[in-house]
Amino acid sequence: MTTESTVRQGSTNETTPIHGWQLEETEYLTPSYLRPPLNLPCGDLLTGNRDEYLKICVPLYTASLEGDWETAHALLLEYPKLLEFGITENYDTALHIAASAKSSKLVENFVKNLVNLMTKEQLQLQNRGYKTALCLAAASGNVKTARTMLQKNKDLMDVTDSQGMTPLNIASLFGQREMITYLYDNCYGMRGDSWTDQNRAWVFEKCVEGDLFDVALKILSDHPKLAVNGNVLGILAQKTHAFEIIEPPFFRRTQRQIIGVKVGPAEKPRDATRLLRIIWEDVMKLNKETIDEIMSGKDGKRKPNQSSKILFLAAKKGNTEFLVELIRQYPELLWRTDDNNQTIFHVAVSHRHAGIYNLLREIGSMKDMITPLKDKNGNTILHLVAMSKEKKKIQHASRAALLMQREFLWFKEVEALIPPSYRQMKNNNGRTPDELFLREHEGLLSLNNKWMEETINQCLVVAALVASIGFAAAFAVPGGYNQNNGIPLFLHNRCFIVFAISDAISLTFSCISILIFTSLLTSHQVEHNLLESLYKKMTRGLAAVFFSIIAMLIGFSASFFMLFQDKLIWVPIMISLFISIPVILFIRLQLYDLLPDIYHSTYASKNLFTPNKPRLYYKNPTF
Repeated sequence: MTTESTVRQGSTNETTPIHGWQLEETEYLTPSYLRPPLNLPCGDLLTGNRDEYLKICVPLYTASLEGDWETAHALLLEYPKLLEFGITENYDTALHIAASAKSSKLVENFVKNLVNLMTKEQLQLQNRGYKTALCLAAASGNVKTARTMLQKNKDLMDVTDSQGMTPLNIASLFGQREMITYLYDNCYGMRGDSWTDQNRAWVFEKCVEGDLFDVALKILSDHPKLAVNGNVLGILAQKTHAFEIIEPPFFRRTQRQIIGVKVGPAEKPRDATRLLRIIWEDVMKLNKETIDEIMSGKDGKRKPNQSSKILFLAAKKGNTEFLVELIRQYPELLWRTDDNNQTIFHVAVSHRHAGIYNLLREIGSMKDMITPLKDKNGNTILHLVAMSKEKKKIQHASRAALLMQREFLWFKEVEALIPPSYRQMKNNNGRTPDELFLREHEGLLSLNNKWMEETINQCLVVAALVASIGFAAAFAVPGGYNQNNGIPLFLHNRCFIVFAISDAISLTFSCISILIFTSLLTSHQVEHNLLESLYKKMTRGLAAVFFSIIAMLIGFSASFFMLFQDKLIWVPIMISLFISIPVILFIRLQLYDLLPDIYHSTYASKNLFTPNKPRLYYKNPTF
């Protein structure tokens, strides 16, 4: 029977992955010839009589997994030596099973009672994967279980598994924050004899990989030598989310906008930023050759990998703050090129990372020497932005339309930035940026035109329907007319005034939307109109339809309030609720997502290339 609990084990074959525990052969923390012999529990129940196995091992396994101390205690009273027997084919003891089970009060009490009956030597028993029960508790994050075992035997911290990993290594591998903090304190900050620089660096890297930056800062404070680590820089380069700027509260932002002065304390850097600054500050103290080696992806024994340079890896991921921190202390990085002769700005444009691209505006006239650079294929930065970013087939036409607009916005922005003489320059394939843009976005443009035509036709139907209703309602007012003078009977009723105004508004806005959508159908979809005209008209037309429907709903409800104003007031209320359902559905299904998306893409996207404040050489004062 193989253990199938929360954390599963493997075999002793080191070339076979142990359910996610296996390291690369070059990453083993302790060579196999230096590892102590395997300390297995007794296996007599596994190789002996099958009836005894079913009678003893299976009930004890179930009890250990569920925290059933009553059943387990009865078995242990009958078989006192059972504490040091393996009860699974992987030679897991009852403590192994309980340590890897889902944490609960029952399991915690089970472990506490079990440990009280065990000797220190029995706590150090290993399964066939060289793992003690503490190793399994570290992987599953059961801090209370680990605390119970360590209170009895501190030496468990130094017992390694088949890969040379201590419980702290295992906890960092699985990203167990509380467990890492607890074990770190119990191994005296990784200062024991069993700890090497390689072990410490491995834990440090895994903490950064798991976004445990506060723990990584603590480790770095205790072991400053770990700062010069190209691997950690490479990991941080890919963690764009860890460097995202946290916006101040709404009230403080409003104060700043009103009085024009920063209120409150300065923005504190995030843990990832603090970690990067410490590491980069130490790296900058090295000689230029060593810095270049680290930035090129070479770190100690690792082979050079020019295609994954740290600098350009961050540019591909759009990690603006990471690059800002590096460039502030090492401005020469602005001029570095990758294997394709592209700078970080060329890479950022290729992946549409506006934050990095906007840094060009902060370096003054130097941008005029960076933007004209050509890659090995003769592409300028304008050629790169002309290439379609979306390589996969787009399923939704609406997304294609919005993406087409964003692509065109990028192209026009970069075109305005580069020198005029480079705007019509051809690449090695003989194509200008304009020709390349049309060729790369031909499919996207076709989807965009199809979507606009379908959307316009749908909105025209709705607008025409609302207009016809509004026009008819103007001559068939609720309550009718006085036969003698033709004046509406409810002329002086407040609800009639609401009805009349709402009907006029509904008819006006529906007619406006019809005119807008009709002009869109007859317009020529050329590039210039694509950004400046079509989408603005589309936004206005959708807004007009939206307001006409709302006005129609208000007018319709007002008419029933006129008819039932003296009694049965609940009738118009119920009718108003029911008639609002289809209108709400239309707004939710057609306009709720579409109108904000188009508005944001048409108007708000203009702020994409106008950041609120400079990032590269910005100082954050305290007021």
